[in-house]
Amino acid sequence: MPKIQAPTLIAHRELRRQQLMAAAMELAMAQGAAAITVAAVAAKAGLARSSVYEYFESSADLVADLVIEELDYYTDRLALAIKDSTDPFEQIELWIAEGLRYVADGRHMLVKSLNTIQTPTYRKDEISLGHRKLMAPLRKALEATLVPDLKVAAAFLQSVTDAASVRIDAGNDAELEIQSATKFALAGLRALI
Repeated sequence: MPKIQAPTLIAHRELRRQQLMAAAMELAMAQGAAAITVAAVAAKAGLARSSVYEYFESSADLVADLVIEELDYYTDRLALAIKDSTDPFEQIELWIAEGLRYVADGRHMLVKSLNTIQTPTYRKDEISLGHRKLMAPLRKALEATLVPDLKVAAAFLQSVTDAASVRIDAGNDAELEIQSATKFALAGLRALI
């Protein structure tokens, strides 16, 4: 019987799950999501291949957990960035800026990579919920601006952040891109109102 490496069986199982998740994350960051296979994750974690199946049905199931964890991380990061603001325009500015800093620090490449893997159908609702939670603060701030068409405003803001993301990825100065994108986005939003 394998040795329990935590005070309780529940803690041990969570420790093992986290080891597998960390191994999968390392593989994805270094080689892309396609490198996340049951065998590769088990080897990276120093565990038997059969151990992976105790926690995940497949490598795609493991990728779904990584996507959900990354969405939670990103949601927390954005929430922290806007937590001290009550002005909706400032919240939108802070939200966009933090989102682009996420791009600048390279973590968004993980999400891009993970999105290339087909996740199990039964996990799609969880992932959609995570995405809605991520976007909720922006939606709430947009509603508070009284912009007449939320969908149009959100689409324009998305376009601005997408363009800035491409420019940051291309090696342009991230802070200059963030300043330009937020100024442009807020001016456009005010024009819509």
